[in-house]
Amino acid sequence: MTRPDPFALGRESSWAGVRAVVGGLGVSGFAAADTLQHLGAEVVALDDGDDDALQEKATLLEILGVDVRLGPGSTATLPDGIDLLVTSPGWSPSTPILTEAMLRGTPVWGEVELAWRLRGEGAAPWLAVTGTNGKTTTVQMLEAILRSEGLNALAVGNVGTPVLEAVMNPDPFDVLAVELSSYQLHWSSSISAQASVVLNVAPDHLDWHGGLEAYTSDKARIYDRTQLACIYNVQDPVTEHLVEEAEVIEGCRAIGFTVGIPAPGMIGLVDDAIADRAFIAGRISNAAELGSIHDLSQVDGELPAPHTVANALAAAALARTHGVSPRAVRDGLRSFRPDAHRIADVACVGGVRWVDDSKATNPHAATASIQGFERVVWVAGGLVKGAAFDELVLAVRDRLRAVVLIGADRAVIAEALARHAPDIPVVEVDTGDTDPMDRVVETAASLACEGDTVLLAPGAASMDQFRNYAARGDSFAAAVHRLRDGA
Repeated sequence: MTRPDPFALGRESSWAGVRAVVGGLGVSGFAAADTLQHLGAEVVALDDGDDDALQEKATLLEILGVDVRLGPGSTATLPDGIDLLVTSPGWSPSTPILTEAMLRGTPVWGEVELAWRLRGEGAAPWLAVTGTNGKTTTVQMLEAILRSEGLNALAVGNVGTPVLEAVMNPDPFDVLAVELSSYQLHWSSSISAQASVVLNVAPDHLDWHGGLEAYTSDKARIYDRTQLACIYNVQDPVTEHLVEEAEVIEGCRAIGFTVGIPAPGMIGLVDDAIADRAFIAGRISNAAELGSIHDLSQVDGELPAPHTVANALAAAALARTHGVSPRAVRDGLRSFRPDAHRIADVACVGGVRWVDDSKATNPHAATASIQGFERVVWVAGGLVKGAAFDELVLAVRDRLRAVVLIGADRAVIAEALARHAPDIPVVEVDTGDTDPMDRVVETAASLACEGDTVLLAPGAASMDQFRNYAARGDSFAAAVHRLRDGA
């Protein structure tokens, strides 16, 4: 009997007879299992966890007819007769069940690849964003700009809402701002965005990808088959090289963004103005003003950090590719508010500013964060995921008053500081498995002077001591508030 071919199926096809496995029941996995069952496929959902949240998801899926298998060992072996495996973005390519599927010749897709293949006729175009840092901020800025134009737009993907959920929404969107991680891109092979951008490339997730070359190659996938504009960071030559190597749709343009003065074909800054020399007639000698960096001021009228400005320029370039007006760019940037735990002011205590950037989970992000402040007591550490910190220390050592280290891999950061900034005081806070933040805050307060900033920008993942980066930031903020209130 001939098995059905998932590559030949789309939104309007009958998926009856297709046997699909969904690996992992996170947000994207749940969406994939639900959608495939709705389309008529026979779905088996696997997850090694069995906590209350997973049990609740399992109950819902089982009511719909999905075969759900939870608990240790559930993902050890691929069931027989499978036509398609939709994998969790967190599963590395070396995961045994994925290796088994590839050896069998079973297609392995991510939820994003499935979403692209299930777009209906006249589907919303995708404006796609990846990069080591700044992805979420950029797609949220982009969403604000698109909405200011009156478009029904949504930020989706790695930002929170699964792309598949948006694609299958019965009320179609006009355009989607799609954040894509390197994990998601690894399992994607047919996406053709209207416009795409790689914001920056720095070492991250090297343990998952197996090295920087493989990580960069997965980031580069976002440019393949791009229709109108591949957007790159002038300050990061790697991104321009990725555009040069990409296989794009004929007529696609390369558009640069820069925090300097833009050349023709770029968006950048002229004094404080955001200047467009890419999407206007006469761009050889003229520019269109899209707003000002003052539209992005966040705290007490202070100008935004350079990486925030760069994110805004990338969002503007994506929006302009879609035909959005200069006014909408300005109004969208004015209305944008960043997520919690992204350079978020917590309090000012005794003339010391306390800032939560718990979302800075790798050295590149932490470097950019520290460079936004003049004098910093840096709170860092956690799980470094194979990253090195020598370049970070060399870049920011003149800004550091002191460093407070936490987490399982704090020694990696301590050793980089000892090599390149031996005169900077370093205090390691070891509380075992308990929350370290009260001691961290007390220690940082003793090291800070009036006018300093105590900055939580860990440069590392949080899961050694906290549920996630948000829990880490919440704990930091709560400890600061206890310090302020004298509790």
